[in-house]
Amino acid sequence: EKLTKFDGMIVPVVTGFIGQDDRGRITTLGRGGSDLTATVVGSAYPVDEIQVWKDVDGIMTADPRLVKTAKPVDFVTYEEAAELAFFGAEVLHPISMMPAIKSKIPVRVKNSYNPAATGTVISEKRDKSDTLVTAITSKNNIQLVDIYSSRMLGQYGFLAKVFTIFSSCQISVDVVASSDVSLSLTLDNKQSQKGNVDELLKQLREVAEVIVLKDRAIVSLISNLDRASEVMAIAFHVMQELGITVEMLSQGASKVNISLVVQMKDRERLIQALHARFFET
Repeated sequence: EKLTKFDGMIVPVVTGFIGQDDRGRITTLGRGGSDLTATVVGSAYPVDEIQVWKDVDGIMTADPRLVKTAKPVDFVTYEEAAELAFFGAEVLHPISMMPAIKSKIPVRVKNSYNPAATGTVISEKRDKSDTLVTAITSKNNIQLVDIYSSRMLGQYGFLAKVFTIFSSCQISVDVVASSDVSLSLTLDNKQSQKGNVDELLKQLREVAEVIVLKDRAIVSLISNLDRASEVMAIAFHVMQELGITVEMLSQGASKVNISLVVQMKDRERLIQALHARFFET
């Protein structure tokens, strides 16, 4: 309401990263706070496009620190951007996207050091007909937890009990895969440090056999899942060539993400090989 009162010839300058709590006290917004300020202000006005200026040419096909040939992606959807952010890409925080998603205003990621670059446009929809994989990202130093119990077979309350234990220990889960008698899931290292992992494992072992594998990584392919079979065929062929075993596979409910859990020691060469196959041939 206040923004609409500005003269169209005036350019308001708004401080990012600062807000107020429910008691009206000045506070900071946390990680991604400046981006959140931009999307809130842009959505409130509203504008034709929100621009977020970073130190890269946009959202990249992979982490340029790992893959020297990584290149900017021209267009991604809100859903793809959120998955990229959650699974390791550090360009935008998922929360900063929420105002833009609600108002359906495109967000363009630009480079402060290379303003001539067109950047990446994040919008509600885009044409994926020619897209196989949009980008590759990873989440590092995660733990893989395998839970086995014959009591899972046909027992409708087992999963509820397992996730109640996670809730009581204040630990959230990244990726989940299940079968009739087993459940595999991953714990983010930072998230694990906040909760009580020892107590979590103690309670889980009261109802099932539990195996914890450390020093793992989630390698995520943000892709066109209408062509999921083709994506997976190529990915598994690459892993076979490298002698890398995938320890867990999950297709996200968002339908834009395929996640592979591998050992940390294999992460870098797997990402480089996948990038070479999907983007450089």
